[in-house]
Amino acid sequence: MEPTIACVVPCHNEEAAVGKVVRDLRAALPEAVVYVYDNASTDRTAELAREAGAIVRHETRKGKGNVIRRAFADVDADALLIVDGDDTYDVSRARDLVDLLFDGPYDQVVGARRVVTDGAYRAGHAVGNKVLTGAVRSLFGNDVTDMLSGYRVFSRRFVKSFPALAREFETETEMTIHALHLRLPTAEVPVDYRVRPAGGESKLRTYRDGWRILRVILDLARRERPSLVHTVIAGVLALVSVILGIPVIADFVRTGTVPRVPTAILAAAIMTIAALVLLVGYILESLTHMRQEQTRLVHLAYPAPVRAPRYTARGAGTGPVPVRKTAGGP
Repeated sequence: MEPTIACVVPCHNEEAAVGKVVRDLRAALPEAVVYVYDNASTDRTAELAREAGAIVRHETRKGKGNVIRRAFADVDADALLIVDGDDTYDVSRARDLVDLLFDGPYDQVVGARRVVTDGAYRAGHAVGNKVLTGAVRSLFGNDVTDMLSGYRVFSRRFVKSFPALAREFETETEMTIHALHLRLPTAEVPVDYRVRPAGGESKLRTYRDGWRILRVILDLARRERPSLVHTVIAGVLALVSVILGIPVIADFVRTGTVPRVPTAILAAAIMTIAALVLLVGYILESLTHMRQEQTRLVHLAYPAPVRAPRYTARGAGTGPVPVRKTAGGP
């Protein structure tokens, strides 16, 4: 039985590019079903996508994360590809990404962006991507080069074990951390990234969305690495307690009395709070471990992706695919 492949294209006011993206996907993956999720567009996005041959569905709650949450619940396929509808990614490489997913087998293949035209990647976005990717690598480990790429292919078991809680552009961060924390086999493939076509407008806001993504990283660190976060907080509190307590102890050693009783009480109280914070961190770490076990069992309930048969399609890659193995790669 041939594996099923689905493509999901989130769109908000992408009439300038969505038709070409759908046609390129159908050329690269003729056996795939292409879904365009119209995310509260006010232009002809849905109409042009339907004319190009896509199945159009509507998600009225704005935000890419809301689209991914809906699509992952609705679409059932052995391989699910997502790509932005703005025609900035080289969609002709879709065959390479899908084949690699099955050949691995991997649970996620990421199209790592390689800028080929001037102006495709704003300076603020480039710096922000490096900073946020570095933060994730420091907190969760492993070698991730393009955490915010919107061009990815997932196995069925990734999709069905992924909680999809994000609402907007932070969804890629959530996907990356999900794969890293569960040590799911992942690979990266360099893909061309170009400037938007005339008439297209980026929905990403450098500072607003960068701050939102950073908040997601910190929140996920709190939930996924509670012992680390609580140890840092407890350490800071303990340091404050020691700084306050050293003069009190010095007075006691020198005079045998405690003249600064309020300071002594404050130092002792802060140290007690630090101990409680550390204890809570270890308790939360145990709960997190149990939750990870449950997520892992859901992941294992689905079979690994099987090798896809080879197709010859216009625009599909024919040579060997450069691969960068990351989380849990074989």
